[in-house]
Formats: sequence, structure tokens, C-alpha cells
Amino acid sequence: ATSGVFSAVGAPSNMQGSSSGRAGVMTDVHRRFLQLLMTHGVLEEWEVRRLQNHCYKVHDCNATVDKLEDFINNINSVLESLYIEIKKGITEDDGRPIYALVNLATTSVSKMATDFAESELDLFRKALELIIDSETGFASSTNILNLVDQLKGKKMRKKEAEQVLQKFVQSKWLIEKEGEFTLHGRAILEMEQFIRETYPDTVKICNICHSLLIQGQSCETCGIRMHLPCVAKYFQSASEPRCPHCNDYWPHEIPEVFNPEKEREAGGSKSSRKSLRTRQH
Repeated sequence: ATSGVFSAVGAPSNMQGSSSGRAGVMTDVHRRFLQLLMTHGVLEEWEVRRLQNHCYKVHDCNATVDKLEDFINNINSVLESLYIEIKKGITEDDGRPIYALVNLATTSVSKMATDFAESELDLFRKALELIIDSETGFASSTNILNLVDQLKGKKMRKKEAEQVLQKFVQSKWLIEKEGEFTLHGRAILEMEQFIRETYPDTVKICNICHSLLIQGQSCETCGIRMHLPCVAKYFQSASEPRCPHCNDYWPHEIPEVFNPEKEREAGGSKSSRKSLRTRQH
């Protein structure tokens, strides 16, 4: 998508153009921001704000920094004709806001990245199927590696497959926790439509936000599921949490709602990171 985007919006020039242009007009500030976001693939909101400030300093240090939402809406209005947009989501385990550049046309596994071989993409496909079929939203490394003999394309040994899985982690398509893999927020943002269409019988949807759910909690009575951040918000002020569908007692631990202000006071977004992930499903 990179060449298509930049042929449409133009690459950053060395000219100091005013950055507070009309909606739908790309300035050097916007172009630089888009280029760097594409390089990273996905960023947390605090990183996106830092990136925006950096782009203003480089290209238009005297301009007033636009509100992030307006700034991104401006870029999206230009990208719309390319079926691409900067999309905001949240991490499933702890509710952190994230941004990724995604293709609005259904992104299949074969189109999700051009820097992977056929057998590597097939390994991702196998991992994806195991993750979606699982109750927890995780697939063990052992279970994924046991499927290497079934891969299309070039034969792959288990050692190679382990390296490929790490490649997907580095590219922010998968997350690894204690020898198990789940989908990164980037993959969920980019591939939600594909997953819904491809796995209609096994796909899980959050009862609160109605988005794709990979990790979450479920009601032991009626079986509805909720993302952990949605659980946190829904039961925020409830003294006795009850299922929003069947009204039965909700037996799981209620996670805390992500609070960026509290996070900053605690000493930065990475050092105090506390996952809300729970194994109760």
C-alpha cells in the first residue's frame, strides 16, 4: 500500500508549508506523520501524540498543533479514496488506545503483508485458526508447531517455524505470552472483517461493543462474552456485577478501567504496565 498512498498524497518535501490547512489537504506535517506511522505499523496513543508533535517540530514549528482527532480525520479524508484509513482501537488485555493504518477492503491473510513467503503466511493462517477456535483466545506454541507438516509452499522445519512466529511478533501481527500466542491489536484492526467472513461459526463477538473478541470473559450461565476493557467499564460502579444478558451473577474478577492520567502519574506508560488479562473465560 505504501507506493499507492504516497503517489496519491505526495511524499514530504523540504518546503516549510503551513500545516493548519483546510480539511482534506495534506501538508508536509501530515505526510511525514503518515510515513512514520506506516513504518511502525501500529502505535499506542501516547506514541501517536509524540509522533504528531515531532512532525510539527520538523516541518512547521510555529503552527498550532491540531487536536489529534482532527489531525487524523484530515488525513483519513484524503486516504478515503484509496480504501485506507488510520483506525483507532484498544488493546484487548488492558484497554490501551492504539492506532494503525488499515486497509478498508477485506484484508485476507495472503494480502496482510508482502514480506512473508507463502509457507510463512500459511503458518499464520494455522495459528489464526487455533486462536479463534480456542476458548481463551490463545494458541500454544506446541500446537501451532505441530501443524508445520501441513503447510503450503516450501517445507518448513519446526526450528524455522519458531523463528517465523517470532517474525510475526516483531511485525506486530501476533503477541506471545508465556509460550502462547494471540492476535496483536494491529491484526484485529486490520483483519476483523476477514475473520468475521471466514470463520462465521466460531468467531466471538463482544456483547457490549459488538466488535470481534479474541480474549475476554464469558457468562457461565448464558455464554455471552465481553472484552476485558468492556467488562471494566460496564461494571465500573456496580456493587454486585450481573450479566447484561441474563442478569445472573458475573463470577469473574473485574479489571480496572485504563486511565491515561493515572498511568502518567505512576511513571510512564511502559514501566507501570499491568495487564488485565485473566484466564477466566
